[in-house]
Amino acid sequence: MKSYTRFVKPVYLVVLINLMGFLLLYMYSKPYDNITIFAGFSVIALICLTYALILKLEMGDEYLFLIVSMLMSIGIIMLYRLGRDLALKQIIWLAVGITMFFACYFAYLKLNIWDKVIYIYPIVSYILFIITIVFGGGKRGATNWIAIGGISVQSSEIIKVLYVFFLASYYTDPDKLNNITIAFKRPNIKINISRQWIFIALNYIFIGFLFLQRELGTAFLFFGVFIFFLFIFGSKLTTLVFNAVVACAGLVFSYFYFYHIRVRFDTWINPWSDISNKGYQITQSLFAIGSGGFFGTGLGLGRPDFVPEVHTDFIFSAICEEMGIFGGIAVIFLFFIFAYRGFKISLMVNETFDRIVALGITLMFALQTFIILGGVIKLIPLTGITLPFISYGGSSLVSGFISLGILQAISRKA
Repeated sequence: MKSYTRFVKPVYLVVLINLMGFLLLYMYSKPYDNITIFAGFSVIALICLTYALILKLEMGDEYLFLIVSMLMSIGIIMLYRLGRDLALKQIIWLAVGITMFFACYFAYLKLNIWDKVIYIYPIVSYILFIITIVFGGGKRGATNWIAIGGISVQSSEIIKVLYVFFLASYYTDPDKLNNITIAFKRPNIKINISRQWIFIALNYIFIGFLFLQRELGTAFLFFGVFIFFLFIFGSKLTTLVFNAVVACAGLVFSYFYFYHIRVRFDTWINPWSDISNKGYQITQSLFAIGSGGFFGTGLGLGRPDFVPEVHTDFIFSAICEEMGIFGGIAVIFLFFIFAYRGFKISLMVNETFDRIVALGITLMFALQTFIILGGVIKLIPLTGITLPFISYGGSSLVSGFISLGILQAISRKA
């Protein structure tokens, strides 16, 4: 019985998926490309080595990395099918991400300063925002990239982690933020601003910078996490209503002020009215998902290249086309399991700061997944964010592994 249990360990399933996927890709390529075999074994080696270290060093919840490994494997296999160079770059970023995973795991456990520097998180974040706005480059209507040594870095991916730490620092001990008193000599009036409203103002500065960058998808993500925290930690109904009204006003303002937001909203309502132009991307996504059926056309046998930006925003459409609706449901279930284990870690750990960080990281992943999948299937307006651990992108992948390393460290404490 013991040997059977060892045989069915989920890591073997991850290895099997990679072997099958890269073997199909190798057979699909003509003339046969030996780099495909090398890429496949590189991914398997990275996963197995990391998993072995997690077990050897007793690093906590072993299933977190296995779930991410399965998502990552599906993403790299699909990226290789879309373009070999994309997948090879993603494998390099995977190695960098795993390195950051271990570095952040040990840093989080060894240092005990994370809940004591509440002002550092917003200050560093605002500096990154300003650098991005002043020196950054634009892409699809948003200014969200900084070029460093020929490598484009998306600053908001780093700020996501800082934002979660800022929320956790405040809710661990709200007294870390001081009340502010503004005095006027004429007339003699004093205005006291409570720490709660200072906290809300600091959150809106985060979201305001994202508006200035025209990165509305990430702004929606931050605001969603913020609202969840207000609700979970028992904010007054008036506070929740106030923030809901501000959100509605922000949506209306975005619709009339940002052209690309208005286009996305209009194509969400009726993409068929301009199917050859503004509605082309979302309609091709729906066609791709529909043409895959339940079981898919088969790896390499679909036409996901008809969908613009298929390797980033619309990789889920490619998965559904070639791996079927069942393949897409499997991806969704993997994210569900990841969120379940993240929330479970949050409930099991003793330290308040650790509990809130685990909750924030899990909420960030869960909401990001919902936002991008909802946009791809036309459930909500499309936003320009990536599907965690699956879409192409070095900044997103490395940021994801940084968050995963922190969550892994918290599971070790639990």
